[in-house]
Amino acid sequence: MSTWRGQSWHIPDYLAVFGGSMWLLDVRPMELVKDDDALKFAAAREVAAACGWRYSVVAGWGLHVWSVLDHLSSRRRPSRDLLGMRDQLLTAIGGREGRVMTFSELADATSVPSVGRANIVRLLWHRELGVDLGSPLRHNSLIWEA
Repeated sequence: MSTWRGQSWHIPDYLAVFGGSMWLLDVRPMELVKDDDALKFAAAREVAAACGWRYSVVAGWGLHVWSVLDHLSSRRRPSRDLLGMRDQLLTAIGGREGRVMTFSELADATSVPSVGRANIVRLLWHRELGVDLGSPLRHNSLIWEA
């Protein structure tokens, strides 16, 4: 068993604050991660832990993210809102305690839920509503006012 005794440099990419938590982040595409990077990432994780921070290596998008972004972008073009769906959706979610509803609850709060669903996607694309891209976009996905 050999012991590594050399020196190496590694500077993580970001130190971010999320809701009061500190995150040290390394961002590198998976195909560029080499075997000797594991030691550098482990050292960065130890330094982060010693500072009371969290640490992550971001090596790519989850597989579902591309399909969600493709679906959201399908509603990027301007359109006429003849039924007033934007106002119905923003009123429905703005009137809720905590301002969070499931995708289905929000669509069902409109006068025409099938049209409401398409308009939720439009408002997500235009960042008037928010969604967690950590999981696929589903009926039970949590939506909030941006």
